Amino acid sequence: PSPCTTPWGSAAPAAPACSLAEVMSEQLAKQLDEENAVFPALSDPAAELLPDEAPDTTSDLMLAQMLQMQFDREFDDQLRREEKKFNGDSKVSISFENYRMVHPYDDSDSSGDEVDWQDTRHDPYRADKPQTTPRKGFTGKGKNITTKHDEVTCGRKNTARMDNFAPEVHVGDGLGMDLKLSNQVFNSLKRHCYSEQRRSARLHEKKEHSTAEQAVDPRTRLLMYKMVNAGVLENINGCISTGKESVVFHADGGSLEEQPVPDEVVLKVFKTTLNEFKNRDRYIKDDYRFKDRFSKLNPRKIIRLWAEKEMHNLGRMKKAEIPCPEVVLLKKHILVMSFIGKDHVPAPKLKDAMLNSEDLKNAYYQVLHVMQQLYQECNLVHADLSEYNMLWHEGKVWLIDVSQSVEPTHPHGLEFLFRDCRNVSTFFQKRGVSEAMSTYDLFNAVTGLNIPVGAEDEAEFMAEIVALEKRNEDHIQKRGKKTFPVTSEDGGPPLEPDADD
Repeated sequence: PSPCTTPWGSAAPAAPACSLAEVMSEQLAKQLDEENAVFPALSDPAAELLPDEAPDTTSDLMLAQMLQMQFDREFDDQLRREEKKFNGDSKVSISFENYRMVHPYDDSDSSGDEVDWQDTRHDPYRADKPQTTPRKGFTGKGKNITTKHDEVTCGRKNTARMDNFAPEVHVGDGLGMDLKLSNQVFNSLKRHCYSEQRRSARLHEKKEHSTAEQAVDPRTRLLMYKMVNAGVLENINGCISTGKESVVFHADGGSLEEQPVPDEVVLKVFKTTLNEFKNRDRYIKDDYRFKDRFSKLNPRKIIRLWAEKEMHNLGRMKKAEIPCPEVVLLKKHILVMSFIGKDHVPAPKLKDAMLNSEDLKNAYYQVLHVMQQLYQECNLVHADLSEYNMLWHEGKVWLIDVSQSVEPTHPHGLEFLFRDCRNVSTFFQKRGVSEAMSTYDLFNAVTGLNIPVGAEDEAEFMAEIVALEKRNEDHIQKRGKKTFPVTSEDGGPPLEPDADD
């Protein structure tokens, strides 16, 4: 093909080159002067301001107006940049329209295709207001009458009323469309929006008034701050562990009413969430110490009773000289206790402790002795005893987490004890302690009831335990006593059942 021919067609001929002599021509200069005289507005900015008047640049008023216009334009440019920086990528923008000097602002640098989204006064995408019926309730005459109950009119009105829904409800983008919603659909959407708002509010309230993992709610945080301000604690260092029922923090002790507080203490914050109360009820509602108070409290206040329960149980264990944390202070659902460990390092749990065979044997006999003391001297059953709730510190086994501990008078006290014996026997037998007794022998060694083991059938053994609990419950109801029939009131050996029982 020829040089001027392309696949898309022939190219237009190039404009003839202009020589230097023509550019320097005096005739060309005169022609340009004549064109400027015909169109003075293209060369003189004053003509743009006052097109009907002859420009007079010698006038001070004209110069002032020109300078003011230029200043207003520069001010609007700066305001436009600040508005864009302030809004950023936010979906909800703030307009500085009222602070501009020149309205409307004509930006000669911007292309005509761009849309000023900040200027909402002339927004071409703004939805037209729906046509509503007049106050008299109808429009038109005769056969063309349209009442407020017209299906089309009501549909358009319902679509417009969707804008009044909560911001979090996404109603979609129907601009430019003739959408119509029936009353049934609109009412269903309205009820759904209302129920979602209430559900969201409940979830927010539950989150604000409940403790979460490694965090506390504002009320609990305030209680902790008050302890620091009162001097009970020097400072709170951080979270040690979390569990299904509590969060444990480490803190440095101060003083309490001129009495020294241990150098290192722990704050056990009982969670105020309600998801665990169904399991907690069985440990506290049948305990005679809290039975009357339990029925009068709402679920949120029961958690304070749970903290008080652990405080009383630890007090009994401390009197029997059982290795356990010492209670320092109880404030609502926060229990301050002595720290089991050293230099901010907590003592390891029995399952994590690196013990040799001799230490494991020593630990087993300590656990056996502690279980006997707990049952016979403290009149308590741990009810959650395992290698997870025993610490190894300074060559001794320490018991923790006794908030669920119950007295043997509890309708399920012996069942809880049998479960503890199973956990202890299983753990030490797996660790290779040959001296570890079976679950049945350990249960008899702790209680002294001497239930026949026989073929070691767990179902038969549990049946004996349930029957014994039933007889003891009938005994309590008949005699009106609060002491366990097979345990003496002064912590002595088990008592024999009465003949009529």
